[in-house]
Amino acid sequence: MATVTLKPTKVPELMLEGYSITPDAFAGKTAAQIAALPAHEGKIHVTLGEFFEVLGNAGATAAETDIVIAGDCTRVKYIGSKMTAGTVTVNGNADMYVGGWMKGGKIHITGNIDSFCGMQMQGGEILVDGNAQNYVGCAYRGDWRGMKGGTIRIKGSAGNDIGTFMLGGTIIIEKDTFIHVSTHAEGGTIILKGDVEGRVGGQMVKGTIYVFGTIKFMMPGFKKVDRVELEVDGTKATFDHYIGDLGERHPKSKGKEIFADLYVKA
Repeated sequence: MATVTLKPTKVPELMLEGYSITPDAFAGKTAAQIAALPAHEGKIHVTLGEFFEVLGNAGATAAETDIVIAGDCTRVKYIGSKMTAGTVTVNGNADMYVGGWMKGGKIHITGNIDSFCGMQMQGGEILVDGNAQNYVGCAYRGDWRGMKGGTIRIKGSAGNDIGTFMLGGTIIIEKDTFIHVSTHAEGGTIILKGDVEGRVGGQMVKGTIYVFGTIKFMMPGFKKVDRVELEVDGTKATFDHYIGDLGERHPKSKGKEIFADLYVKA
């Protein structure tokens, strides 16, 4: 594995669109060639070398390339966007769209992350040590196709609209979440280890939600059907099992309606 280190040298006046910061774009390139890769500051065409010192050459392929950003990227968007392999580590915070449309590989953010993390993600892994803002694993604005695969783990808390239009994959929030979880979802798994304010599973057709804390305001479209013992993300617990959203359309399998599952720790 070849490591390319990016050291921030300049804070963008506007947000920097760093869509070239991916193992796929870096693969097979020297440090000088990586520095010449395109980016945008607003509508202005810039290069990565105008904002980062680039150290090291990339591997021959994306899978052989490890990118380390040695500094804060609070004003850098699209890190790891559309990547298929390799790794990206940000030693600090990151802005919006990290891992958007991602298909493989691993992204690790050691700080906090802004909104739209893992948007329409299809595979791979995103790990955030801090907090996330809104729209984790969601669909693009105006689209109905959200996250399809892969895993997003937020070790801190998250905002609203988590897993909107989710179709597959797993999202884990280890602390509290605000509102709108798995809205319009037709698949996938969301694990909430803290408390959530409300609007959990609204218009959800299929998929599974686990809540270890409390739901302050329960959606009226969910009905308790039983109590079960489960092991979720390495923790065994007793959960109240609900099905829903009963106010939404639901597909049938062998003549039987299929509902989404909501498990709330008893």
